[in-house]
Amino acid sequence: MSNLTNRNGGPPQNGFRLDKNEGKLFGVCAGLANWSGVDAMVWRLGLVVATLLGVGLTIPIYLAVALIAD
Repeated sequence: MSNLTNRNGGPPQNGFRLDKNEGKLFGVCAGLANWSGVDAMVWRLGLVVATLLGVGLTIPIYLAVALIAD
């Protein structure tokens, strides 16, 4: 059994949902935080670092997730 919890103290969600209440832009990183149990700041920093290092299509993927998961 996993000891992961979401940011609200409960178990991680089964499905991914945007968290527009806690999110900064579209709620993608906050939704990933709720889904995975990892803090949203870690997701945000990872996204920024990946973008600055030129890793793939991070911005278009972020926008696609924001539009599709809405």
